[in-house]
Amino acid sequence: MQITKQLAIFLDNIPGTLGRVCDALAEAKINIYAVSTSDTIDHCVVRLVVSDPRKALLLFEEHGTLVVEDDVLMIQGSNQPGSLSAIANRLAAAKVNIDYCYSATHPDVKKGLLIIRTSDAKKALKTLSK
Repeated sequence: MQITKQLAIFLDNIPGTLGRVCDALAEAKINIYAVSTSDTIDHCVVRLVVSDPRKALLLFEEHGTLVVEDDVLMIQGSNQPGSLSAIANRLAAAKVNIDYCYSATHPDVKKGLLIIRTSDAKKALKTLSK
């Protein structure tokens, strides 16, 4: 478990946009560890946790893409019922709000990756590290 940087980029919501972003990251040898998208009618917010956030931030800025950097928790956890419940309840007891989270895990693997943006990343890390 660690605090890491997440990049949120704001893109036109049209076919091919995400592909071009992924192409640019791949060409720069930047690996995507986690990705989440949310859309509106005319734009899309893409949240990324990548292998080199500083390099990716500069890459997006060079292309004129609006990008916002946030601290998030990256947690490798058990792929079993109740895992997220335990995390959410411990954070709630510490009065740390979960702003949003995203994850994906194949059903056959024992561990998954969870990204959580909280009201206080340092307090969340301390709470969950106990």
